[in-house]
Amino acid sequence: MEYIGFVFGIFGLMAYLEISGLKKRIGKLEEQLSKMSGTTYAKEKQSLKQIVTSSIGEEVELSFKEDEIDIDAVNYGNTKYGKIILLDADEDWIKVKMITPKGDKIKLLRLASVTRITKKA
Repeated sequence: MEYIGFVFGIFGLMAYLEISGLKKRIGKLEEQLSKMSGTTYAKEKQSLKQIVTSSIGEEVELSFKEDEIDIDAVNYGNTKYGKIILLDADEDWIKVKMITPKGDKIKLLRLASVTRITKKA
């Protein structure tokens, strides 16, 4: 009986290693696609950059990719308890100020982890 658990443990470890390798490969492919002009991935990234540059100094709401969620932004930025103000941006990063009940925080977030930026009225 011990051997059956050992065998399943080895299979589980192999599956985990395979999945983690695939995530790295997908990340590299997304980087390559974002650098290629004319692809829909690059167009989405360009449209996010345009929204970011036009929203500097304004309150925004951020949505993130499933694997790259920023807990502070989700807990405080998209609720009635706090807000997110976009301070600055460049090619890969955005600088935001999170106004929370516990105090203000300034954070750098990767633009690649953001899926949607919405201006709040």
